[in-house]
Amino acid sequence: MPRAATLPASNRSRPKPARRPALKVVQGRRPAPRPATPTPTPVTYGKNDLLKRFAPLVRHVVERVAATLPRNVDHEDLYSAGVLGLLDAHAKFDTRKGVKFETYAVWRIKGAVLDQLRALDWASRSMRRKARNLDGVTRQLDQKLGRAASEEEVARELKMSRNDFYRLLDHVRGAVLVSLDESRSNDGEDQGTLADHLADPNAPDLESRLEEEQQRQSLLRTIDLLPEQERLVVALYYYEHLTLKEIGRTLGISESRVSQVHTRAMSRLKLRVQKAMGVREEAA
Repeated sequence: MPRAATLPASNRSRPKPARRPALKVVQGRRPAPRPATPTPTPVTYGKNDLLKRFAPLVRHVVERVAATLPRNVDHEDLYSAGVLGLLDAHAKFDTRKGVKFETYAVWRIKGAVLDQLRALDWASRSMRRKARNLDGVTRQLDQKLGRAASEEEVARELKMSRNDFYRLLDHVRGAVLVSLDESRSNDGEDQGTLADHLADPNAPDLESRLEEEQQRQSLLRTIDLLPEQERLVVALYYYEHLTLKEIGRTLGISESRVSQVHTRAMSRLKLRVQKAMGVREEAA
């Protein structure tokens, strides 16, 4: 009988390796494709629809800018510039930026209005900046000193020599001009411009004429109070325009005597006119 094969001890004690389960190959699925991002549709309005919808926005921006401007600035000119800014915003708006059209339009409208203001202002921006700086320093000095600051004090505050300060004044002089068309009315008063308050050089000055007439009447009354000879000399000299020699020949007195009478008459008139004027001032 054949012998059974004997295994070494090391082989008898080693366990058999466990059989790995067969891996089941599962076919992977591709992820579902993401839906394509829709292309943003551009903001398009007809011109009439655009103006009809956003006209209040243009008016709002113009009124905010014009609130700090002089009254003589024509708001309609600014509104026209704002409309052009709205049309420009509509033409250049890009929805991919993630900004609302109204926000972008406000920025373009305001820029167009400011460009229009700069075009209307003949003074350069640097001149305006220097004028504002000068006004600010002058105002601060006035408040600090409690009185109007002198030119030397303003120049010292600006750290300028007197010549440089005068050159600055010449440079900014054009930036402080006042428009005659600017409204000068206050609340409760009639509307009017600065030109309405300027005197017409060709118009008669009734107050001056009345004052001259009163002085003339006062002088005539004073002359009537002179002695007869003095009154005659004054009348012939100032009204008839005779010389002292001609007056002496007319009155039958010497020229030197006429001169003495004239001097005495002028002295009387001066005292009496001064007295009359003093009484009038006290009465006033």
